[in-house]
Amino acid sequence: MKVLIIEDEQATALRLKKLLVEIEPEIEVLDILDSVESCIRWYNENEAPDLVLQDIHLADGLSFEIFNEVKVDSPIIFITAYDKYALQAFKVNSVDYLLKPINKEQLKNSLNKYRQIYHNKIKLDLDYSQLAKLMASKGEIFQKRFVVRFGQTIKAIDIEEIAYFFTESGGNYFKTYDNRQYPADHSLDKIETMIDPNNFYRINRQFIISYKSIKEMYGYSKSRVRIILDPPSEYETIAATERSGAFKKWLTGKK
Repeated sequence: MKVLIIEDEQATALRLKKLLVEIEPEIEVLDILDSVESCIRWYNENEAPDLVLQDIHLADGLSFEIFNEVKVDSPIIFITAYDKYALQAFKVNSVDYLLKPINKEQLKNSLNKYRQIYHNKIKLDLDYSQLAKLMASKGEIFQKRFVVRFGQTIKAIDIEEIAYFFTESGGNYFKTYDNRQYPADHSLDKIETMIDPNNFYRINRQFIISYKSIKEMYGYSKSRVRIILDPPSEYETIAATERSGAFKKWLTGKK
């Protein structure tokens, strides 16, 4: 198995390499990288590794920035001192999320998890809303307001004022309860990790809605739910089939 280590603390990187070889002597560590820039360059010049062990805080920024510049198909075990990035990590090929300092047994379990998922072709079915709730129970702080710009004007909108987020013609927006529309700087995938899942739910690829924005609901074909929003949307808002069951549970407030 070919492994890439991304870690800006040399002592930690060398310890990870040592643990890997102790667990599986046949493992080949391809390289040890310590920055976003070096990772981008490495991915552009080399074949994808079988597995990546990746810290989040690197010498020149967060390692999530790598995914904005290059396509990373390799599964990743995140190893970090911070638990607040867990939800974001599980959006980008994450097999596991380990908090420093890690021990040999933890790493061994993560390697076994990697094999179960990728070698045996077991689908990793993650419920992001449940994971977000778990992070909330650990004290995770969600976004309190969103900043928007109009030319030279900057305005901060409290999250309590936002009725829903949506995509339109390739752009991302949100609408407030007073029926004003603002551009959003982030994709819905990113926004989903930033807001409290107790108050907002991703009903389909186009909409994340707040509980308070729901005016009426109707049964729809294929067990879907048609939702009337307040303020109204010009688009049909229907909870996707694969999300309808979890959406109905979310409505009850159950975790």
